[in-house]
Amino acid sequence: MLGLRDVVLFYVVAIVGLRWLATAAAAGPSALVIWLIVAVALFLPLAFATIELAARHPEEGGIYVWVRHAFGDFAGFMAAWLYWVSNLVYLPGALYFLAGNALFIGGPKWQTLADRPEYYVAVSVIGVAVGIGLNTVGLAVGKRLHNLGGQATWLTVAALCVMGAIALFRFGSASDFGHGALRPSTRLEDIYFWSTIAFAFSGFEAASLMGDEIEDARRMVPRAVALAGVAIAIIYVVGTASILVSLPSSEVGGIQGILQAVERVSRRVGWPWVAPATGLLVTIAALGATSAWLAATARLIFVTGVDRYLPPVFGRVHPKWGTPVAALVVQGVGAVLFAVLGQLGASVKSAYDFLVSMGVITYFIPYLLMFGALLKAQGQPLPEGARRAPGGKPMAILMSAMGIVTLVISIVLAVFPPGEGNSGSIRIMVATLLVTGLGVALYLRALRKRSAH
Repeated sequence: MLGLRDVVLFYVVAIVGLRWLATAAAAGPSALVIWLIVAVALFLPLAFATIELAARHPEEGGIYVWVRHAFGDFAGFMAAWLYWVSNLVYLPGALYFLAGNALFIGGPKWQTLADRPEYYVAVSVIGVAVGIGLNTVGLAVGKRLHNLGGQATWLTVAALCVMGAIALFRFGSASDFGHGALRPSTRLEDIYFWSTIAFAFSGFEAASLMGDEIEDARRMVPRAVALAGVAIAIIYVVGTASILVSLPSSEVGGIQGILQAVERVSRRVGWPWVAPATGLLVTIAALGATSAWLAATARLIFVTGVDRYLPPVFGRVHPKWGTPVAALVVQGVGAVLFAVLGQLGASVKSAYDFLVSMGVITYFIPYLLMFGALLKAQGQPLPEGARRAPGGKPMAILMSAMGIVTLVISIVLAVFPPGEGNSGSIRIMVATLLVTGLGVALYLRALRKRSAH
């Protein structure tokens, strides 16, 4: 069973994407203000929704169970389906980040692989295989990598902050934080990354996908959300500031930004070993995040398989360890497939941007349904033993409204990524329609099979 420490570390490793620090820093000092804005506009509503809905329905399945209770089987299935698809897209992006930063372990010689698509695909395959293997044995083993990933995340941010402090006091800040630099830009190419920042704050509902494996989930989840929420916000703001102090925003890369900052400062102070060591930490953190999301979302698709909306194989468990091994394998194969598809006819950066946009859209549509479920729940009595989130019904309505508005804006921005032109937007929209249509087809197939019996 997962205790408080396990759940808090799970949230940290699952939600904190070190890659978003680089994405934010590349946008300049105004990203520090945007982190705070999005924390209020989405992070807080997500925490509120998770606390209340997990209290009402603590059983395994999380967002699938919440939406199904509110809107019926079809809405529940589509929420689960798109949520699952979003993680097929998320995992290759996380593994691309892992691959790009792992190159710093080997120094300049390894950097020759930085623009080789086959290298990124190979790392995706290996990372997924490790996650499947550990989680097949069970969460008792898999959580060790999740916890190690959470601790590596903390150490990476600590190393980044130390390098930032050294840069600030010995060489001065590489970025200008004055002269209006903190004022967010309203240009489309600049506000696009707001959707990425919103995406970076998502994930509080993930632990509830494993509700049956959390010790006293009704009591544990709210406490873990509160503790992890504060830590995550601090990590994002302080980590972004440290990169900007160490490196001008114009030189920050979207994939390797953290290590670029660390390497720049460590080279200037004569500590060449710091960058390879930090590269190893980032690699462990990203691998832990991959394993954590595999564990959580495999259980989501396992639950829908048990409910027979998907082929029965998804509901099968390992005969020895009792884990949803079929769902884990399908999840891993799907993630590798998206890693390969993202590279077709595209550079590494273009493939990475496509994966991020697809992840935002397919992830945030289920969130819209989740906030709808929170609104509908206000007219229903609390189950015995459950507690409402602070503020009661008025606060639930406010949090839902804030969350829905933020999600709609983020989805629209994700459809039109800058620098990709019409072809990039068309590719994103076609891919979204295809995966949504496939989900509808699977649901209708299940209905036909049921009616035939």
